[in-house]
Amino acid sequence: MARPKPPAFEKTKIVAENRRARYDYAIETVYEAGIALTGTEVKSLRSGTGSIAESYAEVKDNQVWLINSNVPEFSHGNRFNHEPKRPRKLLLHEREINKMHGAVARQGMTLVPLMIYFNSKGRAKVELALAKGKKDHDKREATKEREWKRDQGRLMRDRG
Repeated sequence: MARPKPPAFEKTKIVAENRRARYDYAIETVYEAGIALTGTEVKSLRSGTGSIAESYAEVKDNQVWLINSNVPEFSHGNRFNHEPKRPRKLLLHEREINKMHGAVARQGMTLVPLMIYFNSKGRAKVELALAKGKKDHDKREATKEREWKRDQGRLMRDRG
């Protein structure tokens, strides 16, 4: 019999967010992944620094790696400090990795990190999305739709 899933943990502290991803990509599936970090990286992230604006993830040798994410050096890290833009291993189940690999290889999808956060247990996590790149006309349409919804809300407020 399968073990029951624990309740979903809430995001207690969001460290880095990739706001541009939702505009540039049509997001299909979202996964939560742990990150293999060194001590100074965790301390640096806890202080609220870090960026995933131009980062992406890729599947290599049945493992998922977060590439080009920037975690600045820890101020009191001395010689044991980490390299800011090193590839970081993401911790996922093998089944999830296989699904991602298949989608990237066959369907031409991209693995995009949406945010880095600490959950209620204090673990650093990455919200990773399987996404398809939007064309320029799709982006314009999304902008029109967003503006129309905003105007609609204004009209409804002014009436009532």
